[in-house]
Order: sequence, then structure tokens, then C-alpha cells
Amino acid sequence: MSDTSASPGRRPVVTPARVVAALCLIAPFVGMLWIGSYAKVEPTLIGIPFFYWYQMLWVPVSAALTSVAYILVRREERARKGGDSA
Repeated sequence: MSDTSASPGRRPVVTPARVVAALCLIAPFVGMLWIGSYAKVEPTLIGIPFFYWYQMLWVPVSAALTSVAYILVRREERARKGGDSA
């Protein structure tokens, strides 16, 4: 039984920044689990079939999205701590 009423001094747990962070973390899973979208040979990139370079492309993209999610959550936590102590 959780208290669903918001206290005057408390901020909501689900914020736009956390929603964006969650989407950044979910995107690589969706991109890699939807195999039908990249299970093909063409187009090739410097002789590498699409199936392989698509997967390798997700490595830096996932790192970038994870960094964005980390920065958003960290910024929100700082704002939450700063707002509570004032």
C-alpha cells in the first residue's frame, strides 16, 4: 500500500528526464531484438554485410545513449538534492 498522494515538499518520481533516460536505455534492446529489420546481406559497407555492420554500429550508439541517460539521471538527482536542502 503506497501513498499515492504527493506531499507538498516532494517531487514526483516519474519525471520527463527519467522517461527520456528509460527510452535511451530501451532503444538498443529494441534495435537488436527486432532481427527481421536487419537480417539481410545488402547493403554492404566496405564488403561487410549489413547484418554485421548494423550490430557493430549499435556498440557506439548504445554507449552514447547510456551516457545520455546517466547524465540526465545524475542532473536530476543533483537538482533533487539541492531542492530538498534549501
